[in-house]
Amino acid sequence: MVLLLSAIGLKAQSISHIETTKNWYYIYNEEGKKTKTLSATIGELQGFSSSFFVVKSSSWYFIYDATGKKTKALSESTVGKVLSVAGETFTSQLGSWIYTWSKEGKKISTRAAHQ
Repeated sequence: MVLLLSAIGLKAQSISHIETTKNWYYIYNEEGKKTKTLSATIGELQGFSSSFFVVKSSSWYFIYDATGKKTKALSESTVGKVLSVAGETFTSQLGSWIYTWSKEGKKISTRAAHQ
């Protein structure tokens, strides 16, 4: 996808920082340019990487792409608690299990949590 975009002169959207205020999330690209503003009513930011971010609202986790478009909703009863977001994945813990999820919301792996 990135190769195709660069071949036609377009650049893939990338997140370098998300600034949070009481009412807004400001998404910045690698050039420091604000690319999107979202209302903080979408939920509480759990973490972000260069290509996506995760927000929790009530008992749901929502995955957004770098453009600020919601791409997936996952129930907290399925995911547990989000531990970290990095690269193309995020991790969560539910009970005594650690799950790794893709940025598309697909479960990649499961392992026992160390007690």
